[in-house]
Order: sequence, then structure tokens, then C-alpha cells
Amino acid sequence: MDTIRFILVLSLALVVMLLWDAWQRDYGSPSTQTIAAKTDTRVKAADIPQLPEETLSTAHEKPVQTTVTAQPITVITDLFNIKIDTNGGNIIDAELLKFPLSINEPDKPVHLLTENHDLVYIIQGGIVSNNSAPTHAAMYTSSQNTFTLAPGQESIQVPLYWEDDSGVKIKKSYEFFRDTYLIKVSYEITNNSNSTWSGRAYGQIQRTHAPKRTAGMVYTYTGAIISSPEKRYEKISLDDMRDEKVSRTIKNGWAAMIMHYFVTAFIPGSANEEYRYYSLYLDKKNSGLEQDRYVIGGSGPTLTVKAGEKGLLQHSLYVGPKIQKRLEQIAPGLELTVDYGVLWFIAKPLFWCLQKLHTLTGNWGWSIILVTLMLKLLFYNLSAAGYRSMANMRRVQPRLLAIRDRYKNDKARLNKAMMDLYKQEKINPLGGCFPILVQIPVFIALYWVLLESVELRQSGFVLWIKDLSTPDPYFVLPVVMGVTMFVQQKLNPAPMDPIQQKVMMLLPFIFTVFFAFFPSGLVLYWVANNTLSIAQQWMITRNLERAGLKS
Repeated sequence: MDTIRFILVLSLALVVMLLWDAWQRDYGSPSTQTIAAKTDTRVKAADIPQLPEETLSTAHEKPVQTTVTAQPITVITDLFNIKIDTNGGNIIDAELLKFPLSINEPDKPVHLLTENHDLVYIIQGGIVSNNSAPTHAAMYTSSQNTFTLAPGQESIQVPLYWEDDSGVKIKKSYEFFRDTYLIKVSYEITNNSNSTWSGRAYGQIQRTHAPKRTAGMVYTYTGAIISSPEKRYEKISLDDMRDEKVSRTIKNGWAAMIMHYFVTAFIPGSANEEYRYYSLYLDKKNSGLEQDRYVIGGSGPTLTVKAGEKGLLQHSLYVGPKIQKRLEQIAPGLELTVDYGVLWFIAKPLFWCLQKLHTLTGNWGWSIILVTLMLKLLFYNLSAAGYRSMANMRRVQPRLLAIRDRYKNDKARLNKAMMDLYKQEKINPLGGCFPILVQIPVFIALYWVLLESVELRQSGFVLWIKDLSTPDPYFVLPVVMGVTMFVQQKLNPAPMDPIQQKVMMLLPFIFTVFFAFFPSGLVLYWVANNTLSIAQQWMITRNLERAGLKS
């Protein structure tokens, strides 16, 4: 029993080390959101990635206004500060105004999309056609440089214009809506030429690797996602894009690039039509770029517009936080970009409970404490059985030590004598392992809930805890957690092996050091769980001791 419990505790320590490594990857070095210095790294038209070959087999483009200088268009809404480049009509910069970079910098919003020296993360789009059409390298014109969503206005449209010598006119429009991160993209085709025009719209998300971080075994995923009815959440890592191009025809799907807390997604205009999803890899050695670039995107069905007629192509973009209740309303499975890992079946109910309790308390910290209390009540009987086993083991430990001394040179007789004692006292030597076994999966699931749920980002608790998603700045919670672990060690029977005893005594100090770098919300859960466990174990031990005295 001692050995099994020792192994389980060490396993929990290993889990803590791995999760600490994951936390370091996300917070131990500068993130992609902290880069501020801008540099013009736009790619020359010849180097911009195109759609796969079969789509572009006969595509071409006629630039008609070569003297026009590209200029950024600024769009300001209640949620966005976005820049659109007239060279390609691409979104090259996006600030999320409701999400400060940090609590200490409330006026500095998160830079989700950007085009600078360290990171390129942009959205491109255009039309490919057997006739002439504007790709994401075409030059557009605009009637103004700034568009602002006025108070009381529900939406704002940003039109960009392109035309060629044959009489084909295309208006590319971005439509922004109040209180939503969904952006509608449309192409209005006016065919004033003498022949039939056909083409298909596409949208793609292009990025470079995030700045280098320390390697580790556990991390939050940064890369592409493709969704289909058969597989709603399929990861296409940046390394996978380097090895092989993706090219699939999917109905009712979507494509996205995700990172910690935020997602950028291409959403088809119609769920009932087949869209072609693809990936591209731009090698810096062969393309002349400063860094390798990775593209995930989709193209819609072909539209045919007869001479003298008009046509419309549409799709949508999501650029914003991974708020589950918003994502699930946009496209099937889009909420899965909140990646809880293999224990999602535990994490999702935990988050649901946290949300419901948050509506009552208005505080995520108290919600974590109440969820911990609910879990303790749920597993009360199981934990009680484990604590009774440990209390009984503590009660008979002097006799176990005497048996060990008596048969220290005869292992077979030692084991038989110990098993006879367990049988006589009706003790399950494995019973004390259950509380640890129950805690490990819940602990890991809650870790991913706290790490992935943007709702908890920069949410305070009390006094000095201003952000439950970051470490305790004064290390109060980790120290309290270490103290509660030490108290638990004293309530449990000490291992008979002297080496195990020393290791177990060191674990509270080791855990305290690791937890100092963990999100304070997770440490708060552990403190609450330990405190409730100590109270439950103390009551059970006291009742057993009283029963023993009465008998």
C-alpha cells in the first residue's frame, strides 16, 4: 500500500511538472501578443501564395491602376481597431479593444492580427477566375481611409473597388456588426463585358511561426484546424503543412488558425455548398521571405455571371476570442477550438458549472471554490472510504512496524503477517489511494479549463489576486497550498520505508515551488480542495479514534 500510494503521489508530482512546463511555454517568455514594433514585411505580388494548382490552372489578373499607391484603411468598431490594406484588400492588423494586453496595461489591447518583423499573422482573400479578377495581390480603391461604427449604429460596411478594361467591376466589402467578432465578406460582380464571367471567392489565413520558446512536453496548440461533419476538429500543425499540402472538398465545414485564447476562422457563405479547403507552405529559401509562412484557407463554389448581369459571392470571418457561447452559434464545432485535451468530457462539465456559479457569484474565484466543494460532495463517500483506510492504517502502524522488525529478513513471512493483520482489522491497504486517483484527472481537466477559457482571463478574486489566469504575484496561495499539503502529510500514516518518508516530506516544498508559477485560479482550487480534504480526514480520524477508545 505504501509503495502504491508513493507511486501515485510521485505521478501527481510528475503531472504538476508537465503542467508547469506548459505554463512556462505560455507565460515564461514573450508571447505573440506583446510585440509592438511595426515593420513593413509585405510580400511582393510574385511571392504571395496562391490557391492550389487545379484552382488556378487558367486564372489570371489584370492590374488596371498601377499608379495607385497602397494605403491602409482604418476601421473602428466597439470591438475592433482594424487595418485593411488596399493592396489586396487584406486585413493586416486587428486589435481587440475589449481585451487588454495585461491588467497593468488596460489601454493597450491585444494585437491578434499583425504584420511586423517578428510575426506575420494576416487574413487574405480574393477571386480566382478564368477571366480577369482581383486576387489578394490586386490593387483596390476606396472612397475614404477611416470608417467608424457610430453610437447606435448596428453595422458598418467598408467597400473596396476594382475593375478592368473589359468592363468587369467588383466591389469587395467587409461588413462589421456591433457586439460580434464575425465579419461578413462579399464580392459584388458587375459584368459589363461582352462575355460570360465565372470565378470563385477564397479566403485564407497566413502566419509565421510564433517567436521561439523553450521546448516542452505539454503546450497549448498553435496551428491550423479543419472541420468537417466526419471530423469536427482536425489539427493541421504548421509542421504538417510543411510536409504535405491539404486539399479537401467539404460541405458544412470551416478552417481556422488558433492560438492561446484566440481564433481566426474562415466560415463558408453556405453550409449546403461544397467548399475546397487547402493549406500552403512558403519556404523562405525559395520565396525570398524573411520567415517561412503557413496558410490555411477555403474557396467557395464557382459563380457564373452572364454579360450585362450581376452576381454575389460571400463568406465570413471570425476574428476574436474563443468564447464558447459565441462560437457555437456561428458554425458547428467551432467551439471545439477551446481545446480541453483528452479529458474534455470532464473539463466541459467543469466549465459549465463554473459559468453557472459565476452568474450567481459574479466572481470566478468563488466559483472555483464552490466547484471544488461540489466535487468534494460528489466524491464524499469515495474519499471517506479512502480516509478511513488511511486512518486505520495510522492506527495499526505501530503493529506494522513491529511486524517489519520481527520479519525483516524474511520477506514472504513479512508480507503474510501484514496481510493477516489487514484481514483481521478489515483494512483495505489500497483504500487510501482513491483520493489521489480521483484528484489527478479532475486536476488536469481543471488546469485546461483555466488555461483555455478566455472568460477567466484577467478575472480577479480578492485583494491581491487581480488575475486568476496568472501566478500569484506575492506567492501567498502557493505557500498556503504547501502548508495544507504538509498538514495532510501529518494526518496520513508515514511510509515505513525511510527513503519514502524523506521524499514525501519534501513534496510539499517541491509543490510549493512549482505552484508559484501556476495560474492562481488553479492554486486556489488546490488550496480549497486540500482544506476540505483536511477537514473531512480530521473528522473521520477523530471519529475512528473515539470509537476505538469506547470499545
